[in-house]
Amino acid sequence: MRSHTGELMMRVRVSHLTIASAVLLLTAASASPVERMTLGAGSRLWFDGTSTLRAWTCTADKIASTIDAEAGVVDAVLDGRQVAGRLEVEFPVANLECKNGTMNEHMRKALKLTTHPKITFNLSGYDLTKGTPPGATAQGALTMNGQSRPIAVPVQFVRADGALRVTGKVPLTMTEWGVRPPTLMMGTIRVGDVVTVQFNLLLQH
Repeated sequence: MRSHTGELMMRVRVSHLTIASAVLLLTAASASPVERMTLGAGSRLWFDGTSTLRAWTCTADKIASTIDAEAGVVDAVLDGRQVAGRLEVEFPVANLECKNGTMNEHMRKALKLTTHPKITFNLSGYDLTKGTPPGATAQGALTMNGQSRPIAVPVQFVRADGALRVTGKVPLTMTEWGVRPPTLMMGTIRVGDVVTVQFNLLLQH
């Protein structure tokens, strides 16, 4: 009985060691160097909207980012291969520039600048799409007005002097994030609820 028990325990230990060894080998095989990337000069993000008077555009200046990706990310995505990584983009509400002082004030108030000073996007994953140029559908969470919602954003990739240019646009309904569209001139001018976020970002090492 003791011999049988000891043999069973030995088999269990060997089995556990085999599983642990396999996990370590898989981890080592899949691990790739991760590189920090930055947003290059000329990277832009802006909002296009409408009102009862005219169309308007607000630009998000001073975009901050955290971008970590496996080595060779530019060649990989342009060849239609996925790579692991992390991307976070944020910008201060105070830096929204609508080329109109009154509009600036109303937009910052609508976005509750004092209590929620930043808008952020965190990438959770992406699905590559075929086409020319190549692209993807990026999934992530957009946090605005202190509320976070999942969004899917179609993007396109282009090589730019060894860097990766990422462009795209996505419509957003402000009230879904609890943002009340601004009104001006005693309510005679009303901003439309839907805005289109557009971006042109240069990712480089």
